[in-house]
This record gives sequence, structure tokens and C-alpha cells, in this order.
Amino acid sequence: MSDIAQTIIYLSLFISLYFEIFMLLTYLERRHSIKQEEDRPMPTDLPAVSVIVPCFNEEQTITKTIESILDLDYPKEKLNIIIVDDGSTDNTQNVLNRFRNNKQIEILKKENGGKYSALNFGLKYVTTPFVGCLDADSFVEKQTLKIIISHFTSSEIMAVTPAIKVFEPTSIIQLIQKVEYSWGIFLRKMLSFLGAIYITPGPFSIFRKQVFDELGGYKHAHFTEDFEIALRMHSNHMKIVNAHNAHIYTVAPYTLKSLYKQRLRWTYGFLNNMIDYRHMIFRRKFGNIGMYILPMAIVSIFIALYFTGTLIVNAAVKGAERFEQIQAAGLNLSIPSFDLFFININPIAIVTAVILLGTLAIIFISRKMTYGRVYLGRDVFYFLLFYGLIAPLWLAKALYSTAFARDISWK
Repeated sequence: MSDIAQTIIYLSLFISLYFEIFMLLTYLERRHSIKQEEDRPMPTDLPAVSVIVPCFNEEQTITKTIESILDLDYPKEKLNIIIVDDGSTDNTQNVLNRFRNNKQIEILKKENGGKYSALNFGLKYVTTPFVGCLDADSFVEKQTLKIIISHFTSSEIMAVTPAIKVFEPTSIIQLIQKVEYSWGIFLRKMLSFLGAIYITPGPFSIFRKQVFDELGGYKHAHFTEDFEIALRMHSNHMKIVNAHNAHIYTVAPYTLKSLYKQRLRWTYGFLNNMIDYRHMIFRRKFGNIGMYILPMAIVSIFIALYFTGTLIVNAAVKGAERFEQIQAAGLNLSIPSFDLFFININPIAIVTAVILLGTLAIIFISRKMTYGRVYLGRDVFYFLLFYGLIAPLWLAKALYSTAFARDISWK
């Protein structure tokens, strides 16, 4: 291994280990705050809230989405539901007609223009002090809205994000995402403590309407309007926090192909929004998000791709060497002996093992935060075995498309 390659590996391992330790120390320092939030009594003086549900060809899930909002433990007279049909071509409109007589619900229809345009169309009809959105393939738990509203503890807090869980995962791809999403619940909570939440996800992030009155509506933002609005808020020094016990369920991609398309859109949007908001990078006035979190997120993409490339090259070299040995000496079917003396104890192997232990620690903590208990399941096995192999697929494509200004197809 060349000196340059070894230096890059050591630097990458240091950054990865530093990030894990930083997140774990943040958790240890703030775990009592997490417990206090979970024990916080529900507010009694509840404000009026509007929930916008943009939908396009969602006939299979829209009914369950709407019913989950109607079932919220929240005063009916203070909860408005605005459904925006963004030019659906399937049976969505007929499904929505079942709810036309419900006084809580307003059903709107417009020409197809994308999710951001549907949200902006719905914002025109919002008269309440708080507004949120819910993707048409997501569902809320009964107490979720009350929990989120309870986190608006000061006028400085302008948005609260929820905890998103995978709805009834069955395929290996969905089980991998189950672990990933619970990891995300842990990460968003730690970023909340650091004042560095950089996305307000479509499934049930709640805003003060003041945000849109002052900053304007959603933007196309390279198909990632929920990422852009969060960056715009930080750029204007608006505070975003997370409610880790406000649970939302989303229908995750079932196949590798559908997951690839979704994550390609997310990563492409992230990279291009980073270009648009490059003024925030390494700027002290934007706090942890500008000085640390966003740069770390960018660097992590290159680290993942470098390690994957190194793994592929090394595997190819070892495979070629083994093939030459077989050609020269024939195939040896004997079982190799094991001796502790030959265990690899070089620094790279040791640090890699420590990073893996840190990853497992975060998975265990995220399980506790998400499901109330720590357990190992086959989903963790699938995640550790496959995620590092499939994630570089969309990372590489998104980086290529961004570097060469290529558009992507997200449907």
C-alpha cells in the first residue's frame, strides 16, 4: 500500500471514529434530557394546526394516511387537513371523494407540478399558526401531534421534526432500512442537541407558519424541498428541534431498484443543495451545522466511496493471486488451521474494529430510543452485511451526476 493511500485510510478512519465518539458522548451527556422529554406532560392549551397532504397516484395508501390524521388525539376543531391532489392519473381522486363531507378536510386539485408545488398550493389555504405536511405513504400515531407541539417550548423554536419508522418491513431491503431509520432517530436527536438538524422530513415535520410568511414557500430544490427549507431556516438562524418519541410510519422501498432511485434522488439533492448553500460551509456564525455537520456529511460520501473502491481493488488482487496459486499448485480443499498468532493486529484493523463496536453501540442505543428495548435481529445482520455494499451505488451515481451536471430521473 502506498504512503498516500495509507494516509487517506488513516484520515478516513480517524474522521469516522471521531464522529461516532462525538455522537456517543453527546448522548451520554444529554441522556437525562431525553428521559425528561419522554416524561413531559402533554400540553392542555393546544394551538390550531393545519396538515397538508400532497399526493400523486397514491390510491393504495392515501386512505390510511388520512384516517391516521383523523384518529390523532387532538381537538377536532383545531385540526385542519388539506389534501392536494397533484394531478393524479389513477383512482386517487375517487378515493378522496369519500372524505368530501368531512368538515375537517379540504380537498384541492391542481395540475401536476411536483411535491413542492403541491405544498405551496396548500399553504395558500392555511390560516392556523402551525402547519405541517404528511407524505401520502406515511401514517401517524395517535399522540404524535401533541408530542410535537409540546416541543415548541419557546418562540425561538420554529420547527419540530418527528421520529420516522419503517411500516411493516418484510423484504431484506426493508429490514435494512428498519435499522437505518432507527439509526436516523438517534442521529437526529443528537443533531437536535447540537442545533444542527439539516432536514425537515416530509412525514409530519411541523412548522410555525411564520417560517413560510418570512422565508417564502418551498422550492424545487433538486427534488429535495424538505432538505432545502431546513438549510434556508438555518441560513436565517431559525431553530429546529427533534421529538424522538413522536412516531411516524412510512412505507419504505421494497426492492433494491426502488431504494436506489429514492436514495439517488436524496443524495443528488443533498449535493446540489450543498452547492446552493455553500456559504454555510465552515462559517462559524452558523454554529455546529456549518462548522462540523455539513462538512462531515460531504466528506462521508467520499470516505464511503474510497473504502468501497479500495475493497474492490484489494479483492480483485487477492482473487488474481489465488487464481495463480490454483493454476500452479492445484486446488487445496483442506481446512486451514487457526492460530491466534496470525490475527491481524495492525492499527488499521484495530481502529476498524473499534468503529464497528461504535456502530453496534449506536444501533443498540437507537433500538432503545425507538422500540424501548435493546435486541439483535436479522435486520441488524442484513444491515451490517449489505448496507456498505449497496449504498455506494447511489453515492457514486449522484456524485457523477452532480459533477457533470446530469439530471436524474426520480420516478
